Amino acid sequence: MMGLMASEETRTETRTETTRTQARMPATPGGSEKAPEASGTRAWTPWTTRLLILGIVLAAVNLRPAITSLGALLEEVRDGLGMSGSVAGLLTSVPPLCFAVFGVTAPRLARRFGPGAVVFAGMAAITAGLVIRPYAGGTAGFLAATALALMGIAVSNVLMPVIVKRYFPDRVGSMTGLYSMALAFGTSVAAAATVPVTDALGGHWQPGLAVWAVVGAAALLPWLPFVRHREAPSAETPARSPERPAGPAAEHPPLRITRSRTAWALAVFFGLQATAAYITMGWMAQIFRDSGVSAGTAGLLLAVIMVMGVPLAFVIPRVATRLPHQGPIVVVLGLCGLAGYAGLYFAPVGGAWLWALLLGVSNCAFPLALTMVGMRARTGAGVAQLSAFAQSTGYLISIPGPLLVGVLYQHSGGWGLPIALMSALMVPQIVVGVLAGRDRTVEDEAAR
Repeated sequence: MMGLMASEETRTETRTETTRTQARMPATPGGSEKAPEASGTRAWTPWTTRLLILGIVLAAVNLRPAITSLGALLEEVRDGLGMSGSVAGLLTSVPPLCFAVFGVTAPRLARRFGPGAVVFAGMAAITAGLVIRPYAGGTAGFLAATALALMGIAVSNVLMPVIVKRYFPDRVGSMTGLYSMALAFGTSVAAAATVPVTDALGGHWQPGLAVWAVVGAAALLPWLPFVRHREAPSAETPARSPERPAGPAAEHPPLRITRSRTAWALAVFFGLQATAAYITMGWMAQIFRDSGVSAGTAGLLLAVIMVMGVPLAFVIPRVATRLPHQGPIVVVLGLCGLAGYAGLYFAPVGGAWLWALLLGVSNCAFPLALTMVGMRARTGAGVAQLSAFAQSTGYLISIPGPLLVGVLYQHSGGWGLPIALMSALMVPQIVVGVLAGRDRTVEDEAAR
């Protein structure tokens, strides 16, 4: 896999940035200039590079279990805390709300403390929130502890594309695919294993949720060596090892990102795919359970949806970086989603495994969106701004979706209307995704 990633060539603008970076490299201690193993890691030892990759992978594994583990046990949590369907819908809307509110602060925090320190703090917040929330007592405490974990997820969400663009500029597709695979793996394992683990721990939902804090604690270790490096990577300084920080960066004014039509299209696309994803993570297991599927099988079906992202999250970004226009991928993913929702409406039990497969393919709009964030900007600073804007705006757009599903479910007494809503939202997702996939950069549009 490392050989594949090392050989990948990305778009012209990335190669331009790489050339500029190499041209500004200082000499090595031996007095001669040495080409980096991969642009953006020129002064790194192989151990440091592997440690960073391990940190990225483990951080990605922790970006969804807080959500999908709750989805698998939502009925038990609702009964235990006395939640109504509307309050449960609010609970499933908390993730995008936290991602929107806290994600926008990530670039500023990274500039002040360094991205390694921010990601480390994010993993610590995830771990603490997962430990606290099952035992917080009452719905308010549960929501507050969940928000703490989601705050850590939010800042890490935004910084992952930035770190990849900065340190692996010639491997954007492969590295995005790698951490997208890890994210999908963590998502699916939490969905599939939460119910069996809960049963093994005595059948109480509290330890079944708290156990995922162990995974968060493991992700802290690889980021420890990077905590002390306060300088955030920027597009204006050469890519560098944390052990050898570069000098002061040249000043470039921030982009007027809101003037870019591509940025807005990408933000709306991100928001609509996030709406589908959080409805799926929060409610899909319950949809299958209400159709007559057992709790364990419903968790497995949710896991199938999520595990589809493991292979496809590696393939799709690599394919996307080789296409001048990512619109065809958007259309294929959207059609799979429409077919899955139609099957879920007409034959939720008989074709459950097929619908799970189709919806799993559709959910791979997430790694595609992350890849387009890296492709729609030329510089690291542009990616940071675009990532923060697209994710924060997108998550704001996605907030009403899970809540509305809960309200429709409670007042209609069935899943017909919620499934119709999910299907309807897939159409504009395809339209804006095609617009976001056009071959252009936000720097050009924001400068007009």
